[in-house]
Amino acid sequence: MSDPSYLKLDRLTLAYGDTVAVKDLNLSIGKGELVALLGPSGCGKTTTMRAIAGLLTPASGKINLDGADITRVSANKRAIGLVFQSYALFPHLTVYENVAFGLRLKGMRGNDLDARVGAGLKSVGLANFSGRKPGELSGGQQQRVALARSMVMEPKVLLLDEPLSNLDARLRLEMRTELQRVQKETGVTMIFVTHDQVEALALADRIIVMLNGGIEQIGTPEDIYNRPISAFVADFVGFENVFALENGRLKTANGAVTLSTPAPSSAAGLAWRPRAVTLGSGPFQGTVRGTSFAGNSREYLLDTPLGPIKAEVDAAAAVHAMGSTLAFDLPVAAAASLAKYG
Repeated sequence: MSDPSYLKLDRLTLAYGDTVAVKDLNLSIGKGELVALLGPSGCGKTTTMRAIAGLLTPASGKINLDGADITRVSANKRAIGLVFQSYALFPHLTVYENVAFGLRLKGMRGNDLDARVGAGLKSVGLANFSGRKPGELSGGQQQRVALARSMVMEPKVLLLDEPLSNLDARLRLEMRTELQRVQKETGVTMIFVTHDQVEALALADRIIVMLNGGIEQIGTPEDIYNRPISAFVADFVGFENVFALENGRLKTANGAVTLSTPAPSSAAGLAWRPRAVTLGSGPFQGTVRGTSFAGNSREYLLDTPLGPIKAEVDAAAAVHAMGSTLAFDLPVAAAASLAKYG
């Protein structure tokens, strides 16, 4: 069984001058895991990645990798690869020379170099592109070159900064598959930073949701998607109807509201995805203020005494006109129960 604490951050505090970006962060990542650091801008995810890479010295705390304290080890001696958001390829060098660059710095030459570079390019499907320059490649191909350049160095951990953000929708899907394939085939521990919950849910074995320099929730994609523990996480992964509870009743701008069935006594809040809202029947009423066609579904924005409610129904269902009044319900059984709110 692999070490669940292969990479361990112990009470890590990171700062830029007097501004603390991450405070007392504790995190353990297992060998061979594919992990996402997910959160909005300013949450501390990129700062944490920079500290792991050795590009930022911690104010306090420790970073341990494979049983060794690397907190003060220089970046070039950490056996950690980093794929930048911009790829950072040398435009005047061929694909071969880009991938070979780090190996040459380590003194590798001749047949050993050719074999390592060739294997790296083959692993990302670019064996026939070694003579091209980066400007002759698509964005997805450039991403693969950057990945191969890091992988040939045989890193203990590979870090990726917003790896898919520069690609169009089709290429993002293609590169998701490619990253998963390379990671599973090589077994490298991979950590990627993203603000895109869809990307994190699709790629990661485990997701670390960050907020205000700390960890809000850790879990599998299924945990994060179906069982958010806080209002922030719920909103971030698409529960667009999020309410605090007050004595088992929904807390709204117009006062407490009783639900059709009792809320869990332990819950601090409840959250519903638009699809979970019952539209056309129920104890509440709202006025249609917005509607949009979304392919297989139709989305509605209702103006209600509870506040704005977003609902989603099958596209084949009857269309409700702007300004019409609709009954609706928020079934407790379809809600995510939040352990904390605010």
